[in-house]
Amino acid sequence: MSEKEKVELVRGSGNVYRDFDVASADVHQAKAKLAGRIIGILDDEGLSVRQAAKDTGFAAADFSRIRNADLGRFTIDRMIRILAQLDVESEVCIDVRPRVHSDKEQTTPASVR
Repeated sequence: MSEKEKVELVRGSGNVYRDFDVASADVHQAKAKLAGRIIGILDDEGLSVRQAAKDTGFAAADFSRIRNADLGRFTIDRMIRILAQLDVESEVCIDVRPRVHSDKEQTTPASVR
């Protein structure tokens, strides 16, 4: 890229699903954050999907789907239950605020610690 070419900087909303106008963007974002935490625990603990299934009572296929980001079959509450079975130290916080209207709507997504 030459110095004469200008690069346009576009700031995201903090939710890639909203930035790409995906329906139910906040739900997708929450599921992605929960999946990230679940995958992190599996990796940190060195758990295979079969071992995680044995330890939690959830199906190994559930953990495979989460690892592959195939989250369509999951509800948020089911993912929270999976997370709770894996790690009692996790905390799920949901911050509900009125939407700020601008050219792109913005909300504060759920956070997982």
